[in-house]
Amino acid sequence: MTALMNRIDSTPDAIAAGPTTASPAPGAQRAAASRDLYIDTLRGVALLRVLTYHTFGWAWLPMVYPSMGIMFALGGSLMASSLDRGGSLGGLIKRRFKRILIPFWAFAAVAVGVMLSRGWQVTEDLGEPLTVESALRWIVPLGMPPNSVQFDDWVLPLWYVAAYLWFVLLSPALLWLFRRWPKTMITAPLALVFLQAGTIIDLSGPFGDIALDVVTYAACWMLGFAHHDGLLKRIPLWKALTGAAMLAAAGIAWAYAFPNVESGANVSDIPVASALFSLGAVLLVLRCYLNFAWMHRVPPLAWLVRAVSSRALTIYLWGNAAIYGSELLLDQWSVTQPLVQGPASDWWIYGGTFVVLTAIVLAVGWIEDVAAGRRPRLVPRFSTPAGRPRARLATA
Repeated sequence: MTALMNRIDSTPDAIAAGPTTASPAPGAQRAAASRDLYIDTLRGVALLRVLTYHTFGWAWLPMVYPSMGIMFALGGSLMASSLDRGGSLGGLIKRRFKRILIPFWAFAAVAVGVMLSRGWQVTEDLGEPLTVESALRWIVPLGMPPNSVQFDDWVLPLWYVAAYLWFVLLSPALLWLFRRWPKTMITAPLALVFLQAGTIIDLSGPFGDIALDVVTYAACWMLGFAHHDGLLKRIPLWKALTGAAMLAAAGIAWAYAFPNVESGANVSDIPVASALFSLGAVLLVLRCYLNFAWMHRVPPLAWLVRAVSSRALTIYLWGNAAIYGSELLLDQWSVTQPLVQGPASDWWIYGGTFVVLTAIVLAVGWIEDVAAGRRPRLVPRFSTPAGRPRARLATA
């Protein structure tokens, strides 16, 4: 692993220091974070894994596909591409916040309304009262928004939104530092996670928890920088595979050596294990960059993958609400009520979740178009001919 990190750190000065103009360097252009079907597929599988995990709770799923680390890495690659295009830094951050916050506000309006209508319940261990101060986190979620106990699952995924916004704010500095000291910048967040695990530093509270999430996935975000700059392609494949395997094994070993009190050896619930395993997985999927042009020969599949990617934030925000709605609807209908009370209940809820989520995406997915400055469409349409790939990640 040391050799692999040295390989990243020993890039030519022109690349390590970053481009000096608004245009990316040639290496960055080749690996630019622009959209293609491989990237869209990675994102789509990540969303599917999140929905599956939240339905069944299988602890082994994050060890098959660490969705959050991969999504943060894709975000880092996209952010580096946007920064390299130049322009107003404030304008870029404003656009990024707009693309996240407008769909988030639509979700917030429904979630807060439902929680208030059902009575905002708080216990000693769960939930948080809705006050003027805490309500601000439903406007700009730089910390976890408050929630009623009854709808804790609805709010649970919002940590990703808060962490993503912090990464957007920090990226100009992170990218500058990464291009000068890449090895240090990738290893520093890992060191902080280890310090937290050893109780040497304490990250707690609504903003402390988000700080822990940020340092847990910061190395993945910056590996996205490395992908954008074309640095990962410079690593020999055998070294990348070896490094990825070592990181993943270390993450699993840590999970079993220091299991979570409630969920056991669940990698996603153990920051050190998640940081190591996710970094290994990101190194693998971004170094072994696959050509998915074959998917253009199956237009319905290519459309589905791209459509899911274009509605990724809506799917993520509303996924748990769809699970809740599926269970509620199946339990209310006399024909399906026995199904959600039987041994295969989770599978029926899982199937119903896709039906409910499809309806939600049709109802509010167009808000993502508005947030991105596109013409709002009930069903996404792509003007590029099926046989011609689009630019990668450009509309992520």
